[in-house]
Amino acid sequence: MRRALVLLLLLLTGCEATQRSYSVTAEFTDVLDLVPMAAVKVNDVTVGSVEEITLRGFVAVVRMKLSEGVDLPDNATAAIRQSSLLGEKFVALAAPAGQAGQAGQGKLGNGDLIGLDRTRQGAEVEEVLAALGLLLNGGGLAQLKTINQEVVKALTGREGDAKGALHELDRFITGLDAQKAEIVKTIEALDRLAAGLATQTEVIGNALDALAPGLTVLAQQREQLTDALVALRDLSEVGVRVIDASAKDTVASLKALQPILDNLVAAGDALPKGIDFALTFPFPPNAQKAITGDFVRLHATLDLDAASILANLMASAGGAPLPALPQLPLPQLPTLPLPSLPPLPLPSLPPLPLPTVLPSGLLPSLPGLPPILPGVRLGRSDPMTGEVAGMRGGLSALLIGGEPA
Repeated sequence: MRRALVLLLLLLTGCEATQRSYSVTAEFTDVLDLVPMAAVKVNDVTVGSVEEITLRGFVAVVRMKLSEGVDLPDNATAAIRQSSLLGEKFVALAAPAGQAGQAGQGKLGNGDLIGLDRTRQGAEVEEVLAALGLLLNGGGLAQLKTINQEVVKALTGREGDAKGALHELDRFITGLDAQKAEIVKTIEALDRLAAGLATQTEVIGNALDALAPGLTVLAQQREQLTDALVALRDLSEVGVRVIDASAKDTVASLKALQPILDNLVAAGDALPKGIDFALTFPFPPNAQKAITGDFVRLHATLDLDAASILANLMASAGGAPLPALPQLPLPQLPTLPLPSLPPLPLPSLPPLPLPTVLPSGLLPSLPGLPPILPGVRLGRSDPMTGEVAGMRGGLSALLIGGEPA
């Protein structure tokens, strides 16, 4: 009866413990010889046990059961440690070390996963003994002694240089550390460049194949290229001698050109206008539009009013009377006896016929002349082409407006 009561109490206690616990899973690269039912500790206090160890690819998955009162942050870490030198393995859970401000983030709960980035395992005693045996069995002591002796020989008498080299190396490393971000950016840029070149491997291969014939031709013409470079060097030497010998003459020629250039600058716009007129001499440039075939269209109107001509002459003279010329004394010439010449008969000239009607405005009204008609037009111009038809006849025909030619 007592045994039954004890068993019942144990079952009730187990059920209560099961209800007050939660499961957490951790991933390890190596669980060593960890076995199920191994202890799970926090600060060397057992808070749970390992329920199951499974393999997922090359990762060992350890499922643990923790008591409900275990309070750990959501970013807790897990490590496989050993209770003593030959003791059993257990899983140690802890808050992330050296990450102040993150220890209180979240809370580890049922079903949470502690990834590979937050798990680790301690060194095995066998690994430590194996490394120690390798060192003690001549695997490293002899080499270490040789290295020490050679370093001493190399540094003997050069302590100052070695110290300076170490200081320079320290500054170099400090500079590299200060430019760490730029170095990372450069490496990333090189990575992008390499990725771009990798996508264009075929294009680069075709370009290299296309360069091969050109490189072959250059290799074949190597001697000619060398001779050309040597000749170019000789040409430069000759050019330097010529420039040195003609420097004064060149400067003198430039100085002689200065007045010409000054006159060209002073000419300004007149020079291109003069050149334009010289191409069409003796006609002005705008006369090209009047030339049609073998004749030139011309229209001219002449004002032959004598009164206007005299008025213009007086106006050009300023309206002032002409100055009287001084009377110069003339020398008294001796009188020479002249022979008497016989009288010569003079022919009588017939009177010139004048028109009975003169165009007005051509001449001013003079006594003994008939009235004058309005002005004279020397030609008739075509209103469409501007061509002028000349007048036919003598002076009288011109004055009275004769028939067109």
